[in-house]
Amino acid sequence: MSDTRGYQRTFGADDARAIRDAMKQDLGPSAFRARPWRAIWFLPMSLVIVGGIAAILTLGLPWWGNLLIAVVVGHTLGCQALLAHEVLHGALGMSRRLQNLFGWIGFGPMMIPPEFWRRWHNVAHHAHTNLGDRDPDSFGTAHRYNKHPKLANFTKLAPGSGTWYSYFFLFYSFMFHAQLVLWMQTRRREEFKGFERKKAIRQALLCGAAWLVLAVLSGPLALFTVLIPLMMANALGQGYILTNHMLRPQMDNNHPVDNSMSVRQLRWLDPLHFHFSHHVEHHLFPKMGSDQAPKVRAWLQREMPDRYVCPSHARALVALYQTPRVYQDAHTLVDPLDRSRTVDVMALQGELR
Repeated sequence: MSDTRGYQRTFGADDARAIRDAMKQDLGPSAFRARPWRAIWFLPMSLVIVGGIAAILTLGLPWWGNLLIAVVVGHTLGCQALLAHEVLHGALGMSRRLQNLFGWIGFGPMMIPPEFWRRWHNVAHHAHTNLGDRDPDSFGTAHRYNKHPKLANFTKLAPGSGTWYSYFFLFYSFMFHAQLVLWMQTRRREEFKGFERKKAIRQALLCGAAWLVLAVLSGPLALFTVLIPLMMANALGQGYILTNHMLRPQMDNNHPVDNSMSVRQLRWLDPLHFHFSHHVEHHLFPKMGSDQAPKVRAWLQREMPDRYVCPSHARALVALYQTPRVYQDAHTLVDPLDRSRTVDVMALQGELR
């Protein structure tokens, strides 16, 4: 079934351009304007983070009070990174220098320099989303593990492997994966050609040194000023990133509606997370302000309800832990350590939709 404007309502059509054109026509130019004023959100978030850490260090609170503040600080760190992600896509406009400033505020605590993030996320990931072994954010295909069998042990860390320690993956894996990309993939990937790799590594190490200094100054309170906040920030980001991409089929045409997935978040929480749950929407329009993403979702739900996949966030997380992470083929997930364990993502798509 197709629309007179050229897009299809059935899975697999190479019609991303037609979808974007139809949306632009329906939503109007105001939905696509830069919104630099939204950068003001960095101010209250930074105050929460600095004030929270100061409170833990100076107020002598009971452990449960420190825990509560640490969770809030970590959640706010994650929210800052989500807004910085938007800034570094250019959704808020601004000069590159100003974008980098806010990029440091949001991603510096995650040990990710802004220029590195642009190459990794904007260039490598967005250009190759779920495309075979080319997406740096994917566990890749069985071909990779046939060629390098020892890599299969790495999948034991991941959700869906069934190991007890895979349930901790969300709490450290964003920063861990970032360092793997920075130290290893920047050596060989074409997208990092000309990238100042050594400078980015030095910058990341300086960010890590800042956390180390805070940990030393905090003493036993480092559990609340460093460890728990970073765990929360990692879990916030990865709880979205992994569900956004790792339950969908691999596509040759890099079509956001077919190779990515959005999730439904609690109505009051979604704005705090800068609508990062709207991920198909983001891949369709990376430079669109996230406050406009609900308009794109409404369009997708109206125009292609049988093609757009958007389960609840909780349902998506359950599915993530029930399925293996490696692609045997474009539509089949497989456990490289137990090849008899497979999942048809097209059948899963029907369940999630």
